[in-house]
This record gives sequence, structure tokens and C-alpha cells, in this order.
Amino acid sequence: MADPAFRTASQWARAIRAKKISAHELLDLYLDRVRRFNPTLNAVIATDLPAARKRAAAADRALARGKVLGPLHGVPMTLKESYDIQGLPSTWGLPALADNRPLENAVVTQRFLDAGAVVFGKTNVPLMLADFQSYNEVYGTTNNPWDETRVPGGSSGGGAAALAAGLTGLESGSDIGGSIRNPAHFCGVYGHKPTHGIIPPRGHALPGLLTPSDISVVGPLARSAEDLALALDVTAGPDVLQASGWHLKLLKPAKTRLRHYRVATWLEEPGLCAVAREVRQCLDRAAAAIAKAGAKVDPTARPKFDAKTAHELFLRLMLGVMTARRPQPDFEAALVAVKKLKPDDLSFNARQTRASVMRHRDWAAANEARTHLRYRWREFFQDYDVLLCPVIGVAAFPHDHGDINSRTLTIDGRKTEYWDQIFWCGLPGVAYLPSTVAPIGRTKNGLPVGIQIIGPELGDRTTIAFAKLLAQEIGGFAPPPNYA
Repeated sequence: MADPAFRTASQWARAIRAKKISAHELLDLYLDRVRRFNPTLNAVIATDLPAARKRAAAADRALARGKVLGPLHGVPMTLKESYDIQGLPSTWGLPALADNRPLENAVVTQRFLDAGAVVFGKTNVPLMLADFQSYNEVYGTTNNPWDETRVPGGSSGGGAAALAAGLTGLESGSDIGGSIRNPAHFCGVYGHKPTHGIIPPRGHALPGLLTPSDISVVGPLARSAEDLALALDVTAGPDVLQASGWHLKLLKPAKTRLRHYRVATWLEEPGLCAVAREVRQCLDRAAAAIAKAGAKVDPTARPKFDAKTAHELFLRLMLGVMTARRPQPDFEAALVAVKKLKPDDLSFNARQTRASVMRHRDWAAANEARTHLRYRWREFFQDYDVLLCPVIGVAAFPHDHGDINSRTLTIDGRKTEYWDQIFWCGLPGVAYLPSTVAPIGRTKNGLPVGIQIIGPELGDRTTIAFAKLLAQEIGGFAPPPNYA
């Protein structure tokens, strides 16, 4: 990894504090790479360079006085387009919001700035953050730096691509159905979906909305597990409504070696989500390396619930969230459409229509079922420290801008439903669990593959620590050949 652009945010923070490089020099390094490589990738879609240069200059002046502004002092970074950054557009890919320029920063934006970071721009998303790809009418299509004919994932695809290509030092995304995790997998970087509610999402919303959404979280992407831990430290903790009465104290993992871990592996679920042979081979190699390092690895252990039932619960609750704020005419049309659906129609579109008109009574029943599920997970994690599973069953696939409800993916020669691939990310999502994605290898065509590390509720530090130990055993991030 000869190019210094691929150093981690933690490494850069230490280098700046040691005065081996200045904040403005480091900003120039990344802006030069954005100038050179972003026209091909279209990952960084909005910048405020005057403000970024002002912040970098302030960081250098402060350090000259012996003052460190925070743990990310002088480190350049980007944020997903859906975060509010004062003065920059927040569109969520909607042309109608092209001129929406928030007057205040999101909570996460401000916490990164308060930690000394130099936020210089935003990264691309799909329309309404609702796809495994990242394209929209406002900013166009983002490409994967490992193969520019393929997707970088979504909805935090622009951020994952920018990290992989060395265009930024750190990134923050969001996730309801894999939107941090599948881009990390597709682009070969690290991502962390935190326990629901521990990082305030205020300012990551459409204009005027303040209420946090069920299942949805905000969280970091990075080139190392160490950076995920650092970003979590910077951003986690109560928002202003709760800050006067409680604080967050995530326990540090008690285990410091892979051989101390009790690991469950759930690497296939054929009836619900196909996993490509090459992806499975990478997962198997990672599991074998973990066992060789001395960990107790159990390939048969499962939480005590039915996987299909849990998946259907996830779809119902997630689709209810994602359709809850549709315009009134769309809601009224769904009320008519749902009466015409056949009871045995379990297509994604039919599920979405039913979820969009769910009564509160029905949601309460689903939420009760979810609470039972959370307790089953809690019981499982009394015996195991982490559960390893796929992020998604395929490596990065070719761009497909066809009708989103008619798409398919070809896995080992067989066509599968596009939205079947949300299964693995839904397992921890519906139950509010933390999940860290770490790169574990590549396919024969050189496409990255990641592994999902699920832990107990509020066990965020454990999943991130496990990812760090795994990198010591099998290697971590590697840059794409054309960008190194």
C-alpha cells in the first residue's frame, strides 16, 4: 500500500499530531485524488472547499499553539449526501430537493467537526436511499473502483467507493437494510451498523422531520476496524433530549485474542437467500482461519427462531418504515391496491403495498414479535460472542437501472429475486443488533468479499474488535489496482 492516501484516519490523526504532515497538506492530497479519479467514479458529488480549507488552516494554527482539537484533528473526510451539512445540498437523490441547503449541521456532522475532522464534501446515494446501487437523477451513477462497470452498493455506495479509491480519509453512512454493510462488502472496506439508537440520526432526514425511524441507523465506514472504533467514540451518545439524564457506556470486549472467542457461523440459508459459490469460498476460508487461530467455531449453532418468520417480520417492519411518509395520494392508492392483492401474493411489491397501509394494531403485534426475537438473540449470545454470516450473497454486480421491482440477480447461473438478497442484513437489523463488515478476500475476477460480524445488543465494541483481530490473521483492506 505505497500510496499514502490509503492510510487510515487513525494513522493520519497521529501523523498530524506528530507534525509529520499538516492538515492543509493532507487535505490537498485528497482533493488532488478527487480531481484525478472522481470523474470516473462519481463518488464525491458535492464539496465546500473554502470551508474545508478554513477548517484545515484552523487545525494547523491550533496545533502550532499546542492545542489538539480532538481525536480527528485535521483528518479530511466526507459524509453521505443524506447528512445535513450547512450550505451543501441534501437531496436524497430527489430533483425536487436540488436546492435544499440546510441551515444547520446534522448531529453526526457536528460531532465529527467538534472532533477536529475536516469535512470537505458529500458522497452519492440512490433515490431515497433505497437500493443496492447508487444512482439518481440529481448526481448520476457511482461506479465501483474494483470494476467501474459494476455497482459500489447502496445506499452508502458513494462513500464506500470514495474510501476504497483513496479519495477520503473517513466516511459516515446510514443503514436500514444493509446500506452501510453491502457497500462495504462490494468495495472491500469496513462498515459498522451500530446498535439501534446509540448514534443520534437528527439531521439525517428529509426536511422538517425529527423523529428517528425504526430499524434505521447511522454509522461509519472506514479502511480499518480501528477507524470504526474511533468514529463510534466520536459520534455515539445521547442527543439533547436525553443528554441531561443518561449517558452511553459501551463495554470494552473482555477478549483480546481470536482464540478466546466463541464463534457461530451461519453461512447459508438456501430456501431464503442464495450465496454464490465464490462468496461462500471466501467465507469458508475466513472461518477456517478463525478456527486455526484457536477460536471455538460452531457451524451449526443458531438462535432459537425460525429464519423465514424472522425475515418476513423484518420485511414487514422495514417496508412499513420506508413507505410511512409517502404522499397522501400514494397512500390512498395503496388502500385500493391492497384489496386487489391475492393472499398468496408474496412478491416484494405486494409486501410493500401491504406494509404501506399497516394499521397501528398490526404494527404493535409485529413489534411484540420483534421483542420476542430480541430475547432469543440475547439467549444465543450467552453462549457465543459473535455470529458470522454473509453480507449479501453476491459480489458487486453490473449496473442495472431497470425497474427496481422486476430486477433479478444471477447466482451460479440461476436467476434469483433482487430483493431476496436483503435477508442477511435483515437478521441483525430487525433485532436492533450491531453488525460489523470486514473484508476477507476476493473472487477470481478480483471483486471484494466481506463478512458480517453480528454481536449482542450494545456489543458494538466486540464486533469491531473481532474485525480488527481478523485482519491481523488474514489481512484487511487492500486498494483497488487502478487506484493504488
